[in-house]
Amino acid sequence: MAGFEGPSVSYEETKDRAEVELHDLSEGSPIEGKYMGTDSDRHDMIVLGRKQVLRRNFRFLSTVGFAAVLISTWEILFANVLFSLTDGGTAGIFWGYTVTVIASIFIYLSVGEMASMSPTAGGQYHWVSEFSPAWCQKYISYITGWILATGWQGSVVGLSFLAGTIIQGLITLNNSSYNPQPWHGTLLVIAVVLFAIIFNTSMAKQLPMVEIVILFIHILGLFAIVIPLLVMAPSRNSGRTALLDFYNGGNWSTVGLATMIGLLTPLGSMLGFDCAVHMSEEIRDASDTLPRSIFWGVVLNVILGYLAVFTLCFTITDPSAILNTATKYPFIQLFYNITNSYVGTNIMVAIIIIALVCAVIAEIATASRQIWSFARDGGLPFSPFLSKVSPSFPIPLNAVIVSFLCGIVISLINLGSAVALNAIISLTISALLASYILSIGCILSKRLRREPLPSARWSLGRAGMAVNIIALVFLVAFFVFCFFPTATPVQPDTMNWNIVMFGGIFVWATVFYVAKGRKVYIPPVRIVKRDV
Repeated sequence: MAGFEGPSVSYEETKDRAEVELHDLSEGSPIEGKYMGTDSDRHDMIVLGRKQVLRRNFRFLSTVGFAAVLISTWEILFANVLFSLTDGGTAGIFWGYTVTVIASIFIYLSVGEMASMSPTAGGQYHWVSEFSPAWCQKYISYITGWILATGWQGSVVGLSFLAGTIIQGLITLNNSSYNPQPWHGTLLVIAVVLFAIIFNTSMAKQLPMVEIVILFIHILGLFAIVIPLLVMAPSRNSGRTALLDFYNGGNWSTVGLATMIGLLTPLGSMLGFDCAVHMSEEIRDASDTLPRSIFWGVVLNVILGYLAVFTLCFTITDPSAILNTATKYPFIQLFYNITNSYVGTNIMVAIIIIALVCAVIAEIATASRQIWSFARDGGLPFSPFLSKVSPSFPIPLNAVIVSFLCGIVISLINLGSAVALNAIISLTISALLASYILSIGCILSKRLRREPLPSARWSLGRAGMAVNIIALVFLVAFFVFCFFPTATPVQPDTMNWNIVMFGGIFVWATVFYVAKGRKVYIPPVRIVKRDV
Protein backbone atom coordinates (compact mmCIF):
# COMPACT_ATOMS: atom_id res chain seq x y z
CA MET A 1 0.00 0.00 0.00
CA ALA A 2 1.27 3.46 -0.87
CA GLY A 3 2.87 5.23 2.01
CA PHE A 4 4.08 2.09 3.79
CA GLU A 5 6.51 0.38 1.48
CA GLY A 6 9.09 2.32 -0.50
CA PRO A 7 11.58 1.16 -3.11
CA SER A 8 14.51 -0.92 -1.94
CA VAL A 9 17.43 1.40 -1.11
CA SER A 10 20.73 0.94 0.65
CA TYR A 11 21.43 2.19 4.15
CA GLU A 12 23.78 4.89 2.85
CA GLU A 13 21.20 6.17 0.36
CA THR A 14 18.56 6.32 3.06
CA LYS A 15 20.93 8.09 5.45
CA ASP A 16 21.95 10.66 2.83
CA ARG A 17 18.33 11.32 1.87
CA ALA A 18 17.31 11.78 5.51
CA GLU A 19 20.16 14.24 6.14
CA VAL A 20 19.18 16.30 3.10
CA GLU A 21 15.53 16.42 4.09
CA LEU A 22 16.35 17.27 7.70
CA HIS A 23 18.44 20.19 6.43
CA ASP A 24 15.64 21.34 4.12
CA LEU A 25 13.11 21.08 6.93
CA SER A 26 15.21 23.22 9.27
CA GLU A 27 15.93 25.76 6.55
CA GLY A 28 12.28 26.04 5.52
CA SER A 29 10.75 26.26 8.98
CA PRO A 30 9.95 29.61 10.64
CA ILE A 31 10.50 28.07 14.08
CA GLU A 32 13.66 28.79 16.09
CA GLY A 33 15.99 25.83 16.48
CA LYS A 34 15.30 25.31 20.19
CA TYR A 35 11.59 24.84 19.42
CA MET A 36 12.15 22.40 16.56
CA GLY A 37 12.27 19.44 18.93
CA THR A 38 14.63 16.48 18.91
CA ASP A 39 16.14 14.64 15.97
CA SER A 40 13.36 12.12 16.40
CA ASP A 41 10.77 14.90 16.04
CA ARG A 42 12.46 16.16 12.89
CA HIS A 43 12.57 12.67 11.45
CA ASP A 44 8.88 12.10 12.30
CA MET A 45 7.91 15.31 10.53
CA ILE A 46 9.78 14.18 7.40
CA VAL A 47 8.13 10.78 7.51
CA LEU A 48 4.71 12.37 7.98
CA GLY A 49 5.36 14.85 5.18
CA ARG A 50 4.86 17.91 7.40
CA LYS A 51 6.75 21.15 8.00
CA GLN A 52 7.33 22.30 11.56
CA VAL A 53 5.31 25.52 11.95
CA LEU A 54 4.37 25.29 15.65
CA ARG A 55 6.68 25.56 18.65
CA ARG A 56 7.50 22.33 20.49
CA ASN A 57 7.36 23.77 24.00
CA PHE A 58 5.35 21.04 25.75
CA ARG A 59 7.25 18.52 27.87
CA PHE A 60 6.14 15.41 29.73
CA LEU A 61 4.66 17.07 32.84
CA SER A 62 2.90 19.85 30.94
CA THR A 63 1.42 17.30 28.52
CA VAL A 64 0.17 15.16 31.41
CA GLY A 65 -1.34 18.30 32.92
CA PHE A 66 -2.93 19.27 29.62
CA ALA A 67 -4.66 15.89 29.22
CA ALA A 68 -5.60 15.32 32.87
CA VAL A 69 -7.06 18.80 33.32
CA LEU A 70 -9.02 18.74 30.06
CA ILE A 71 -10.63 15.38 30.87
CA SER A 72 -11.66 16.69 34.33
CA THR A 73 -12.52 13.20 35.57
CA TRP A 74 -13.43 13.92 39.18
CA GLU A 75 -15.03 17.27 38.34
CA ILE A 76 -17.34 15.63 35.78
CA LEU A 77 -18.22 12.83 38.21
CA PHE A 78 -19.45 15.40 40.72
CA ALA A 79 -21.08 17.74 38.20
CA ASN A 80 -23.01 15.05 36.28
CA VAL A 81 -23.85 12.73 39.17
CA LEU A 82 -27.56 13.33 38.44
CA PHE A 83 -27.51 10.92 35.49
CA SER A 84 -25.73 8.12 37.34
CA LEU A 85 -27.96 8.47 40.39
CA THR A 86 -31.09 8.33 38.23
CA ASP A 87 -29.92 5.27 36.31
CA GLY A 88 -27.91 3.01 38.59
CA GLY A 89 -27.72 4.72 41.97
CA THR A 90 -24.57 4.75 44.08
CA ALA A 91 -23.72 1.17 43.09
CA GLY A 92 -24.15 2.15 39.46
CA ILE A 93 -21.69 5.01 39.95
CA PHE A 94 -19.03 2.67 41.36
CA TRP A 95 -19.42 -0.25 38.97
CA GLY A 96 -20.05 1.99 35.98
CA TYR A 97 -16.84 3.86 36.69
CA THR A 98 -14.96 0.58 37.18
CA VAL A 99 -16.14 -0.71 33.81
CA THR A 100 -15.13 2.58 32.22
CA VAL A 101 -11.67 2.41 33.79
CA ILE A 102 -11.08 -1.13 32.50
CA ALA A 103 -12.22 -0.10 29.03
CA SER A 104 -10.06 3.04 29.11
CA ILE A 105 -6.92 1.00 29.74
CA PHE A 106 -7.35 -0.93 26.48
CA ILE A 107 -8.60 2.08 24.51
CA TYR A 108 -5.74 4.37 25.44
CA LEU A 109 -3.09 1.67 25.11
CA SER A 110 -4.26 1.41 21.50
CA VAL A 111 -4.33 5.18 21.08
CA GLY A 112 -0.87 5.53 22.63
CA GLU A 113 0.66 3.03 20.22
CA MET A 114 -0.84 4.78 17.19
CA ALA A 115 0.32 8.14 18.55
CA SER A 116 3.86 6.79 18.79
CA MET A 117 3.68 5.50 15.21
CA SER A 118 2.32 8.77 13.82
CA PRO A 119 2.58 11.69 16.27
CA THR A 120 0.56 14.21 14.29
CA ALA A 121 -2.05 16.79 15.22
CA GLY A 122 -4.47 15.05 12.86
CA GLY A 123 -4.76 12.12 15.22
CA GLN A 124 -7.54 9.68 14.36
CA TYR A 125 -8.27 10.82 10.81
CA HIS A 126 -4.57 10.49 9.98
CA TRP A 127 -4.36 7.00 11.51
CA VAL A 128 -7.45 5.90 9.59
CA SER A 129 -5.82 7.10 6.39
CA GLU A 130 -2.62 5.18 7.08
CA PHE A 131 -4.05 1.94 8.40
CA SER A 132 -7.30 1.35 6.49
CA PRO A 133 -7.54 -0.64 3.23
CA ALA A 134 -6.58 1.43 0.19
CA TRP A 135 -9.99 1.18 -1.48
CA CYS A 136 -11.81 3.09 1.30
CA GLN A 137 -9.13 5.02 3.16
CA LYS A 138 -9.80 8.44 1.63
CA TYR A 139 -13.53 8.50 2.37
CA ILE A 140 -13.27 6.99 5.87
CA SER A 141 -10.44 9.35 6.78
CA TYR A 142 -12.47 12.32 5.55
CA ILE A 143 -15.55 11.28 7.56
CA THR A 144 -13.41 10.75 10.66
CA GLY A 145 -11.93 14.23 10.26
CA TRP A 146 -15.38 15.81 10.12
CA ILE A 147 -16.64 13.82 13.09
CA LEU A 148 -13.63 14.88 15.15
CA ALA A 149 -13.80 18.53 14.11
CA THR A 150 -17.46 18.92 15.02
CA GLY A 151 -17.15 16.80 18.16
CA TRP A 152 -14.33 18.85 19.63
CA GLN A 153 -16.04 22.14 18.76
CA GLY A 154 -19.12 20.90 20.61
CA SER A 155 -17.00 19.92 23.59
CA VAL A 156 -15.83 23.52 24.03
CA VAL A 157 -19.42 24.67 24.48
CA GLY A 158 -20.29 21.59 26.55
CA LEU A 159 -17.69 22.26 29.23
CA SER A 160 -18.32 26.01 29.16
CA PHE A 161 -22.07 25.44 29.49
CA LEU A 162 -21.47 23.11 32.44
CA ALA A 163 -19.35 25.71 34.22
CA GLY A 164 -21.84 28.48 33.46
CA THR A 165 -24.92 26.61 34.65
CA ILE A 166 -23.14 25.47 37.83
CA ILE A 167 -22.58 29.18 38.54
CA GLN A 168 -26.33 29.68 38.09
CA GLY A 169 -26.98 26.79 40.46
CA LEU A 170 -24.70 28.33 43.08
CA ILE A 171 -26.53 31.66 42.76
CA THR A 172 -29.83 29.81 43.24
CA LEU A 173 -28.54 28.20 46.43
CA ASN A 174 -27.54 31.56 47.89
CA ASN A 175 -30.55 33.50 46.61
CA SER A 176 -33.81 31.58 46.51
CA SER A 177 -35.53 34.44 44.66
CA TYR A 178 -33.13 34.16 41.71
CA ASN A 179 -34.86 32.98 38.52
CA PRO A 180 -32.20 31.54 36.17
CA GLN A 181 -32.80 32.55 32.57
CA PRO A 182 -31.35 30.94 29.41
CA TRP A 183 -29.68 34.19 28.40
CA HIS A 184 -27.85 34.27 31.74
CA GLY A 185 -26.33 30.87 30.95
CA THR A 186 -25.47 31.94 27.40
CA LEU A 187 -23.61 35.01 28.63
CA LEU A 188 -21.70 32.90 31.13
CA VAL A 189 -20.73 30.44 28.38
CA ILE A 190 -19.43 33.28 26.22
CA ALA A 191 -17.48 34.68 29.19
CA VAL A 192 -15.84 31.32 29.87
CA VAL A 193 -14.89 30.82 26.21
CA LEU A 194 -13.53 34.36 26.00
CA PHE A 195 -11.41 33.74 29.09
CA ALA A 196 -9.98 30.59 27.47
CA ILE A 197 -9.25 32.47 24.25
CA ILE A 198 -7.14 35.02 26.12
CA PHE A 199 -4.93 32.23 27.46
CA ASN A 200 -4.67 30.59 24.03
CA THR A 201 -3.52 33.78 22.33
CA SER A 202 -1.82 36.34 24.56
CA MET A 203 -0.34 33.60 26.78
CA ALA A 204 0.32 31.01 24.08
CA LYS A 205 4.04 30.75 24.91
CA GLN A 206 3.27 30.22 28.60
CA LEU A 207 0.53 27.63 28.00
CA PRO A 208 2.71 24.64 29.05
CA MET A 209 3.56 26.33 32.37
CA VAL A 210 -0.08 27.31 32.85
CA GLU A 211 -1.10 23.66 32.39
CA ILE A 212 1.36 22.56 35.10
CA VAL A 213 -0.11 25.10 37.53
CA ILE A 214 -3.64 24.01 36.67
CA LEU A 215 -2.60 20.38 37.17
CA PHE A 216 -1.85 21.10 40.83
CA ILE A 217 -5.25 22.82 41.17
CA HIS A 218 -6.80 19.72 39.61
CA ILE A 219 -5.13 17.46 42.19
CA LEU A 220 -5.27 19.57 45.36
CA GLY A 221 -8.78 20.82 44.65
CA LEU A 222 -10.20 17.32 45.00
CA PHE A 223 -8.73 16.88 48.48
CA ALA A 224 -10.13 20.26 49.49
CA ILE A 225 -13.58 18.81 48.71
CA VAL A 226 -13.54 15.14 49.70
CA ILE A 227 -11.89 15.64 53.10
CA PRO A 228 -14.60 18.03 54.43
CA LEU A 229 -17.35 15.83 52.96
CA LEU A 230 -16.04 12.63 54.54
CA VAL A 231 -15.26 14.27 57.88
CA MET A 232 -18.46 16.31 58.23
CA ALA A 233 -20.99 13.83 56.79
CA PRO A 234 -23.56 13.21 59.59
CA SER A 235 -24.00 9.62 58.39
CA ARG A 236 -22.48 7.33 55.79
CA ASN A 237 -23.70 4.40 53.78
CA SER A 238 -22.53 0.93 54.68
CA GLY A 239 -20.28 -0.78 52.19
CA ARG A 240 -23.13 -2.97 50.99
CA THR A 241 -25.50 -0.04 50.46
CA ALA A 242 -22.88 2.12 48.76
CA LEU A 243 -21.55 -0.49 46.36
CA LEU A 244 -24.38 -3.00 45.89
CA ASP A 245 -27.67 -1.06 46.00
CA PHE A 246 -28.68 -0.21 42.43
CA TYR A 247 -31.47 2.18 41.49
CA ASN A 248 -33.74 2.32 38.44
CA GLY A 249 -35.06 5.87 38.50
CA GLY A 250 -35.44 5.96 34.73
CA ASN A 251 -38.13 3.23 34.83
CA TRP A 252 -36.25 0.92 32.47
CA SER A 253 -37.20 -2.74 32.07
CA THR A 254 -34.28 -3.94 34.21
CA VAL A 255 -31.81 -2.48 36.66
CA GLY A 256 -28.97 -3.77 34.48
CA LEU A 257 -30.23 -1.76 31.50
CA ALA A 258 -30.62 1.32 33.67
CA THR A 259 -27.04 0.95 34.90
CA MET A 260 -25.71 0.64 31.34
CA ILE A 261 -27.54 3.82 30.36
CA GLY A 262 -26.17 5.50 33.48
CA LEU A 263 -22.66 4.84 32.16
CA LEU A 264 -22.87 8.21 30.41
CA THR A 265 -21.40 10.09 33.39
CA PRO A 266 -18.40 7.81 34.14
CA LEU A 267 -17.81 7.42 30.40
CA GLY A 268 -17.76 11.17 29.91
CA SER A 269 -15.34 11.50 32.81
CA MET A 270 -12.69 9.39 31.03
CA LEU A 271 -13.31 10.24 27.39
CA GLY A 272 -11.02 12.44 25.31
CA PHE A 273 -7.40 11.66 26.17
CA ASP A 274 -6.68 11.95 22.44
CA CYS A 275 -6.62 15.70 23.20
CA ALA A 276 -2.88 15.37 23.82
CA VAL A 277 -2.49 13.77 20.38
CA HIS A 278 -3.80 16.91 18.69
CA MET A 279 -1.03 18.87 20.43
CA SER A 280 1.64 16.40 19.29
CA GLU A 281 3.36 18.86 16.94
CA GLU A 282 3.96 21.09 19.95
CA ILE A 283 5.40 18.32 22.15
CA ARG A 284 9.13 17.72 22.42
CA ASP A 285 10.15 14.15 21.54
CA ALA A 286 6.50 13.45 20.78
CA SER A 287 6.73 9.81 19.67
CA ASP A 288 7.92 8.90 23.18
CA THR A 289 6.56 11.69 25.38
CA LEU A 290 3.03 11.57 23.95
CA PRO A 291 2.10 7.93 24.71
CA ARG A 292 3.75 8.10 28.15
CA SER A 293 1.81 11.28 28.92
CA ILE A 294 -1.47 9.69 27.88
CA PHE A 295 -0.76 6.62 30.02
CA TRP A 296 0.17 8.53 33.16
CA GLY A 297 -2.63 11.04 32.61
CA VAL A 298 -5.08 8.13 32.59
CA VAL A 299 -3.50 6.65 35.74
CA LEU A 300 -3.67 9.98 37.58
CA ASN A 301 -7.29 10.65 36.68
CA VAL A 302 -8.35 7.09 37.50
CA ILE A 303 -6.98 7.48 41.03
CA LEU A 304 -8.57 10.90 41.51
CA GLY A 305 -11.80 9.59 40.00
CA TYR A 306 -12.00 6.73 42.49
CA LEU A 307 -11.58 9.18 45.38
CA ALA A 308 -14.55 11.14 44.03
CA VAL A 309 -16.58 7.96 43.40
CA PHE A 310 -16.08 6.58 46.91
CA THR A 311 -16.93 9.97 48.40
CA LEU A 312 -20.18 10.14 46.43
CA CYS A 313 -21.14 6.53 47.11
CA PHE A 314 -20.65 6.75 50.87
CA THR A 315 -22.01 10.26 51.52
CA ILE A 316 -25.16 10.16 49.37
CA THR A 317 -27.35 8.47 51.97
CA ASP A 318 -30.65 9.83 50.64
CA PRO A 319 -30.63 10.37 46.84
CA SER A 320 -34.16 11.80 46.87
CA ALA A 321 -32.97 14.65 49.11
CA ILE A 322 -30.62 15.97 46.42
CA LEU A 323 -32.07 14.80 43.08
CA ASN A 324 -34.89 17.38 43.00
CA THR A 325 -32.78 20.32 44.13
CA ALA A 326 -33.64 23.81 42.90
CA THR A 327 -30.00 24.29 41.94
CA LYS A 328 -30.39 21.62 39.19
CA TYR A 329 -27.11 20.10 40.37
CA PRO A 330 -27.39 17.43 43.10
CA PHE A 331 -23.74 17.79 44.09
CA ILE A 332 -24.33 21.42 45.14
CA GLN A 333 -27.19 20.34 47.38
CA LEU A 334 -25.05 17.47 48.72
CA PHE A 335 -22.27 19.89 49.68
CA TYR A 336 -24.73 22.14 51.50
CA ASN A 337 -26.57 19.31 53.25
CA ILE A 338 -23.31 17.95 54.64
CA THR A 339 -21.56 21.21 55.57
CA ASN A 340 -24.71 23.16 56.44
CA SER A 341 -22.69 26.19 55.44
CA TYR A 342 -23.16 28.55 52.51
CA VAL A 343 -19.55 29.69 52.76
CA GLY A 344 -18.18 26.15 52.78
CA THR A 345 -20.44 25.11 49.89
CA ASN A 346 -19.51 28.20 47.88
CA ILE A 347 -15.80 27.50 48.28
CA MET A 348 -16.07 23.83 47.31
CA VAL A 349 -18.30 24.51 44.30
CA ALA A 350 -16.01 27.38 43.26
CA ILE A 351 -13.10 24.92 43.12
CA ILE A 352 -15.01 22.79 40.62
CA ILE A 353 -16.01 25.85 38.58
CA ILE A 354 -12.40 27.05 38.43
CA ALA A 355 -11.19 23.60 37.38
CA LEU A 356 -13.81 23.39 34.62
CA VAL A 357 -13.03 26.88 33.34
CA CYS A 358 -9.33 25.97 33.23
CA ALA A 359 -10.23 22.80 31.30
CA VAL A 360 -11.86 24.97 28.62
CA ILE A 361 -8.43 26.49 27.97
CA ALA A 362 -7.18 23.06 26.91
CA GLU A 363 -10.44 22.38 25.05
CA ILE A 364 -9.92 25.46 22.86
CA ALA A 365 -6.33 24.43 22.13
CA THR A 366 -7.39 20.90 21.15
CA ALA A 367 -10.37 21.97 19.03
CA SER A 368 -8.36 24.59 17.16
CA ARG A 369 -5.44 22.21 16.43
CA GLN A 370 -7.86 19.59 15.15
CA ILE A 371 -9.54 21.87 12.60
CA TRP A 372 -6.17 23.42 11.69
CA SER A 373 -4.70 20.02 10.90
CA PHE A 374 -7.76 18.87 8.95
CA ALA A 375 -7.83 22.16 7.03
CA ARG A 376 -4.19 21.85 5.90
CA ASP A 377 -5.24 18.63 4.17
CA GLY A 378 -8.13 20.45 2.48
CA GLY A 379 -10.82 18.76 4.57
CA LEU A 380 -12.88 21.82 5.55
CA PRO A 381 -14.50 24.82 3.87
CA PHE A 382 -12.15 27.81 3.87
CA SER A 383 -9.21 25.47 4.44
CA PRO A 384 -6.54 27.98 3.25
CA PHE A 385 -7.73 30.44 5.90
CA LEU A 386 -8.05 27.89 8.70
CA SER A 387 -4.66 26.29 8.00
CA LYS A 388 -2.70 29.53 7.98
CA VAL A 389 -0.02 30.02 10.64
CA SER A 390 1.88 33.28 10.81
CA PRO A 391 5.69 32.97 11.13
CA SER A 392 5.66 35.84 13.63
CA PHE A 393 2.94 34.26 15.79
CA PRO A 394 3.33 30.48 15.48
CA ILE A 395 -0.05 29.26 16.68
CA PRO A 396 -3.04 28.43 14.43
CA LEU A 397 -4.61 31.81 15.29
CA ASN A 398 -7.31 31.68 12.63
CA ALA A 399 -8.41 28.25 13.85
CA VAL A 400 -8.44 29.52 17.45
CA ILE A 401 -10.63 32.47 16.46
CA VAL A 402 -13.01 30.19 14.55
CA SER A 403 -13.27 27.92 17.61
CA PHE A 404 -14.18 30.99 19.66
CA LEU A 405 -16.83 32.07 17.16
CA CYS A 406 -18.24 28.53 16.98
CA GLY A 407 -18.52 28.55 20.75
CA ILE A 408 -20.50 31.79 20.70
CA VAL A 409 -22.81 30.68 17.87
CA ILE A 410 -23.54 27.29 19.43
CA SER A 411 -24.19 28.81 22.86
CA LEU A 412 -26.80 31.15 21.33
CA ILE A 413 -28.92 28.09 20.53
CA ASN A 414 -29.70 27.96 24.25
CA LEU A 415 -31.80 31.10 23.83
CA GLY A 416 -34.22 29.20 21.63
CA SER A 417 -33.95 25.59 22.76
CA ALA A 418 -31.98 24.02 25.60
CA VAL A 419 -32.87 20.61 24.12
CA ALA A 420 -31.16 21.49 20.82
CA LEU A 421 -28.06 22.76 22.65
CA ASN A 422 -27.84 19.58 24.73
CA ALA A 423 -28.05 17.53 21.53
CA ILE A 424 -25.05 19.36 20.09
CA ILE A 425 -23.12 19.00 23.35
CA SER A 426 -23.84 15.27 23.56
CA LEU A 427 -22.41 14.90 20.05
CA THR A 428 -18.94 15.06 21.64
CA ILE A 429 -19.30 11.62 23.25
CA SER A 430 -20.60 9.86 20.13
CA ALA A 431 -18.04 11.63 17.93
CA LEU A 432 -15.06 10.64 20.06
CA LEU A 433 -16.31 7.07 20.42
CA ALA A 434 -16.77 6.81 16.65
CA SER A 435 -13.28 8.16 15.99
CA TYR A 436 -11.77 5.58 18.36
CA ILE A 437 -13.79 2.77 16.75
CA LEU A 438 -12.68 3.77 13.26
CA SER A 439 -8.99 4.29 14.05
CA ILE A 440 -8.56 1.24 16.29
CA GLY A 441 -10.64 -0.82 13.85
CA CYS A 442 -8.33 0.21 11.00
CA ILE A 443 -5.11 -0.72 12.80
CA LEU A 444 -6.71 -4.02 13.79
CA SER A 445 -7.65 -4.67 10.15
CA LYS A 446 -4.06 -3.97 9.16
CA ARG A 447 -2.87 -6.49 11.72
CA LEU A 448 -5.38 -9.04 10.42
CA ARG A 449 -4.19 -8.41 6.85
CA ARG A 450 -0.67 -9.15 8.16
CA GLU A 451 0.68 -5.95 6.67
CA PRO A 452 3.72 -4.36 8.33
CA LEU A 453 2.97 -1.63 10.85
CA PRO A 454 5.05 1.54 11.15
CA SER A 455 7.74 1.34 13.79
CA ALA A 456 6.88 2.73 17.22
CA ARG A 457 9.01 3.65 20.21
CA TRP A 458 6.01 2.75 22.40
CA SER A 459 4.69 -0.52 20.98
CA LEU A 460 2.16 -3.09 22.22
CA GLY A 461 4.09 -5.84 20.45
CA ARG A 462 2.36 -9.21 20.24
CA ALA A 463 -0.37 -8.04 22.60
CA GLY A 464 -1.49 -5.41 20.11
CA MET A 465 -4.21 -7.44 18.40
CA ALA A 466 -5.79 -8.60 21.68
CA VAL A 467 -5.71 -5.07 23.13
CA ASN A 468 -7.34 -3.66 19.98
CA ILE A 469 -10.10 -6.28 19.99
CA ILE A 470 -10.97 -5.76 23.66
CA ALA A 471 -10.98 -1.98 23.16
CA LEU A 472 -13.39 -2.31 20.22
CA VAL A 473 -15.78 -4.54 22.18
CA PHE A 474 -16.10 -1.89 24.88
CA LEU A 475 -16.29 0.99 22.39
CA VAL A 476 -19.10 -0.52 20.33
CA ALA A 477 -21.16 -1.19 23.48
CA PHE A 478 -20.58 2.36 24.73
CA PHE A 479 -21.44 3.77 21.30
CA VAL A 480 -24.84 2.04 21.29
CA PHE A 481 -25.82 3.16 24.79
CA CYS A 482 -24.71 6.78 24.32
CA PHE A 483 -27.83 7.31 22.16
CA PHE A 484 -30.30 6.17 24.83
CA PRO A 485 -32.44 8.74 26.72
CA THR A 486 -32.06 8.85 30.50
CA ALA A 487 -35.63 7.86 31.34
CA THR A 488 -38.91 6.45 30.05
CA PRO A 489 -41.47 7.26 28.79
CA VAL A 490 -39.62 9.41 26.29
CA GLN A 491 -40.94 12.88 25.50
CA PRO A 492 -39.55 15.36 22.92
CA ASP A 493 -37.86 17.36 25.68
CA THR A 494 -36.32 14.26 27.29
CA MET A 495 -35.34 12.53 24.07
CA ASN A 496 -31.61 12.02 23.45
CA TRP A 497 -31.25 13.78 20.10
CA ASN A 498 -27.60 12.80 19.85
CA ILE A 499 -28.42 10.24 17.16
CA VAL A 500 -29.96 12.98 15.00
CA MET A 501 -26.91 15.22 15.37
CA PHE A 502 -24.45 12.42 14.71
CA GLY A 503 -26.41 11.19 11.70
CA GLY A 504 -26.69 14.75 10.39
CA ILE A 505 -22.93 15.29 10.56
CA PHE A 506 -22.32 11.94 8.86
CA VAL A 507 -24.74 12.76 6.02
CA TRP A 508 -23.43 16.32 5.63
CA ALA A 509 -19.81 15.14 5.49
CA THR A 510 -20.70 12.49 2.89
CA VAL A 511 -22.57 15.00 0.72
CA PHE A 512 -19.71 17.50 0.99
CA TYR A 513 -17.22 14.76 0.16
CA VAL A 514 -19.08 13.81 -3.02
CA ALA A 515 -19.60 17.43 -4.05
CA LYS A 516 -16.14 18.82 -3.27
CA GLY A 517 -14.13 16.96 -0.66
CA ARG A 518 -13.03 14.10 -2.92
CA LYS A 519 -11.50 16.65 -5.29
CA VAL A 520 -9.62 18.82 -2.79
CA TYR A 521 -8.98 16.58 0.22
CA ILE A 522 -5.44 15.17 0.37
CA PRO A 523 -5.47 12.06 2.59
CA PRO A 524 -2.41 11.99 4.87
CA VAL A 525 -1.23 8.62 3.55
CA ARG A 526 -0.38 10.27 0.23
CA ILE A 527 2.31 12.43 1.77
CA VAL A 528 3.66 9.90 4.27
CA LYS A 529 7.17 8.65 3.43
CA ARG A 530 7.81 5.54 5.50
CA ASP A 531 10.93 4.68 3.51
CA VAL A 532 12.91 7.53 5.13
